[in-house]
Amino acid sequence: MNKTIRRASVFCLLLVLALLVRVTWVQAYQGQALADDKHNRRNLIGQYENPLGNIIVGGEAITGSTKTGGKDFGYKRTYTNGPLYAPITGYSSQAYGGSMLEGVYKNVLNGSDNRLKTIMDMLTNKRAAPGNVLTTIDPDVQKAGYDALDGKQGAAVAMDPATGQILGVVNNPSYDPNRIAGADKAAEAAWNELNADKGKAMENVALRKPQAPGSTFKLVTLAAAIENGLVTDIDQPTGIPNPYTIPGTRTDLPSEAKPPTACNNVSPRVALRLSCNNVFAELAHKLGQDKMLAMAEKLGFNAQIDTPVRTNPPSKYPSKKMSVDQVAQTGIGQFDVQATPLQMAMVTAAIENGGKLVAPHMVSEVTDANGNVLESFKDPKSQQVMKEKTASMLRDAMKTVVSEGGGREAKVDGAEVGGKTGTAQRGVNNSLSPLAWFTSYGKMNGKQIAVAVVVENSDTDRSEIGGGKLAAPVAKKMMEAWLKK
Repeated sequence: MNKTIRRASVFCLLLVLALLVRVTWVQAYQGQALADDKHNRRNLIGQYENPLGNIIVGGEAITGSTKTGGKDFGYKRTYTNGPLYAPITGYSSQAYGGSMLEGVYKNVLNGSDNRLKTIMDMLTNKRAAPGNVLTTIDPDVQKAGYDALDGKQGAAVAMDPATGQILGVVNNPSYDPNRIAGADKAAEAAWNELNADKGKAMENVALRKPQAPGSTFKLVTLAAAIENGLVTDIDQPTGIPNPYTIPGTRTDLPSEAKPPTACNNVSPRVALRLSCNNVFAELAHKLGQDKMLAMAEKLGFNAQIDTPVRTNPPSKYPSKKMSVDQVAQTGIGQFDVQATPLQMAMVTAAIENGGKLVAPHMVSEVTDANGNVLESFKDPKSQQVMKEKTASMLRDAMKTVVSEGGGREAKVDGAEVGGKTGTAQRGVNNSLSPLAWFTSYGKMNGKQIAVAVVVENSDTDRSEIGGGKLAAPVAKKMMEAWLKK
């Protein structure tokens, strides 16, 4: 054979061998990675090739699927009462992915989770029948909160203190996830509209927007004071004067009580009822940053919480070294303290539950198409975060806030209700409307509930903004829906 031909033949053979090696490498070693790549359009088409699994509230599906009639996507996601449940479901969009429970359980709901596959599915590499997500949300509590927030901008969370089950997560204004479920021009226009103001229209204020909690944080301060022996009797005068000068400064700290002398040398019970800033600032000052931080972190501050929707960013109590005046201000829920309604509901839930904090969760079970349980949240973790006696003293003081103080609007006939109001300054030099807060617990006939509400904006005159007037009625409606169910 001609030497040139022989060399050419060997060279061609080597090229063929190299090609075979490359094909083998791509198919055998990189195939799965390529198949799972988020940019692989086949995966996206596969997700919507068949109806999706559902998110369940109160035994009823609040999601569904409808045929599109299109070439690529056989089905698209639909939502029942979309704005009502958007803070829980989030969205499942052919163009923009998923969020909240739709995002957390995307693979279960579209049938790609390996736990759903039968032996035959594995042999044929067929997408399995989708699973379902069963929530702990109570439809009556959810609706009560949503309706009560009508006309206000704000959010609310309700949970069962004994079980940790989240009963309601409400945002107002909300949005309709049906509008962005598809991949057409209408969905694009809706997406652009919802994201026009940095996505605030889809912001989950209840779980993911920590803000100054104001005087509702005084519950944490009082808990720390009792736990550390600084307060032993909630009816004993504290000796703390009013007017009161913030430690390390020449600035007087005012209280809202009228007359101002009403907060002079009062007991912790009266201080909580009148929301006396001097008392709680001085308690925080005497406790110091480390003890305040320890109590806050026991209650969930500075930690990401998976409900399973993650609270990110987390609620915050400052861990960096503070000056004495800053520590005092944290005692009244100001300076750099930030909390979500979920966080303040957790504080109140622990107080109601004898000092035991049960991990909050909004999903009870995740199942396959036949109802077999893949995940269960019916035995959540719990932690004793304060003594039972401490919790009892706090409940006793909180009841006075509702029976005699600013929380009267939260009274529920026939139920024991305790609460705490809050009004938090915000903006440079308090330039923005204050936040109106209310957190409470209620119990009746063996049932119990903890609720936290924040109202960011309303048509109320600035001078009339307060947690007792704006937020307490929302908490009442949610408590009634559960306790009188």
